[in-house]
Amino acid sequence: MIMKNGKHLTMGIESSCDETAIAVLADGREVLSNVISSQIEIHKVYGGVVPEIASRHHLHNIPFVFDQALEEAGVSLDEIDEIGVTAGPGLAGALLMGTAYAKAVAMAADKPLVGVHHIQGHIMANLIEHPDLKPPFLSLVVSGGHTSLIEVRGYNDFKVLGETRDDAVGEAYDKVARLLGLGYPGGPKVDKLAKEGNPHAIEFKRVYLEKDSYDFSFSGTKTAVINYLHTEEQKGHEFNRADVAASFQKAVVEVVVNKAVKAAELSGYPAIALAGGVASNSELRKELAEACKKHGLKLYIPSPIFCTDNGAMIAAAAYRKAMEGKFADLRLDVWPALDLEKETYKLDAVSVV
Repeated sequence: MIMKNGKHLTMGIESSCDETAIAVLADGREVLSNVISSQIEIHKVYGGVVPEIASRHHLHNIPFVFDQALEEAGVSLDEIDEIGVTAGPGLAGALLMGTAYAKAVAMAADKPLVGVHHIQGHIMANLIEHPDLKPPFLSLVVSGGHTSLIEVRGYNDFKVLGETRDDAVGEAYDKVARLLGLGYPGGPKVDKLAKEGNPHAIEFKRVYLEKDSYDFSFSGTKTAVINYLHTEEQKGHEFNRADVAASFQKAVVEVVVNKAVKAAELSGYPAIALAGGVASNSELRKELAEACKKHGLKLYIPSPIFCTDNGAMIAAAAYRKAMEGKFADLRLDVWPALDLEKETYKLDAVSVV
């Protein structure tokens, strides 16, 4: 095993959606490089990510991102101990670009390969900046495609307490943004506009589902926004877009925060680790911080750069898997709908057939 200054080096490759990202970490926490090539401007004209276009840009970008990641880290490929790559969930074509490249590099350089679950990556992102954070803890993952409450029982041991039954938080934000004519990506735009509005102007539906359920549902809240806007337009009324954005955001954040705090208290975990792209949302960060303080819970939140899809989080997860000998081989496949709790084994070599 080759180490730089006695440190264990892990490369992480992420290409599950529209970011081509590669990072190098030392000992699973120290970021030596974290290069992200975003396609937001490319997909903005379409109002969302176009899978085929995303795949083509991954194919074009990944060699340049790879070289830059090594250069910024100040290391050679020979010094890397293992290569981690997102194998699911995500867009099939996009995942294939990352895994194919990772396998080619691993084979050419004779490096161990680690298949990483995208959500495990988001959860592990908190470990990069918070040295005191160790399992067990509760993680609230909110992103464009996922809204989940997850018990982190160990670095590679997870139990999903609840997840979305329809729209994830990010999806709901994107759809409301389109209704308000804000464009893509919707999350940051709704969050920005909401700062100018009254969050109590309109009481949109809060959906808690069955008693004691930790699952989420935001399609009803989204539909409530649609119905409100259509009703106001049919009546010829003017409506305040900022009030709509603020009221929608308040309804969504309130449900997410309440469920997270309840899950932490009933599960006995003293800490909540926020993760995922929507973890950058200012209202969610504020409300969750206030709720955790009120209930005596410790809150961990990654910096915005580690909330978005990035290679550092994949490297952090790959390091933890490597420490337990959970490697893949060159038969590693992609799993667009990979389940964190039930199907993570598919990423390990012993289970690939």
